[in-house]
Amino acid sequence: MRRAGMDYIDQVKVERHASWEKFRTAQHDRMILLTTQAAIAFTAFEFLAGDTLLLGRESAGVPEEVHETAAGRVVIPMAEGARSLNVALAAAMVLGEALRQTGGFPKF
Repeated sequence: MRRAGMDYIDQVKVERHASWEKFRTAQHDRMILLTTQAAIAFTAFEFLAGDTLLLGRESAGVPEEVHETAAGRVVIPMAEGARSLNVALAAAMVLGEALRQTGGFPKF
């Protein structure tokens, strides 16, 4: 985690949960799932400041129980025949849109 976070890891709060159930118990805001099975594009979705973005494994996505508990599901529109994006790139795209909508970017 430290290597992936590089110089920014000290600026974030990292929490680990022993299970999905413990995460759900600790979670109070909306959970928004990025999935190829969604019907709404991430650019058409209205994000809120407290939203938590959920992403699954590139190879398998998330279990059905995660789909069922998500308050919202968004997709990144792709050209016909194109495969899904790398999970890190997908996360960056959707997080950028969520931050733009909620005024989460630093002012300059």
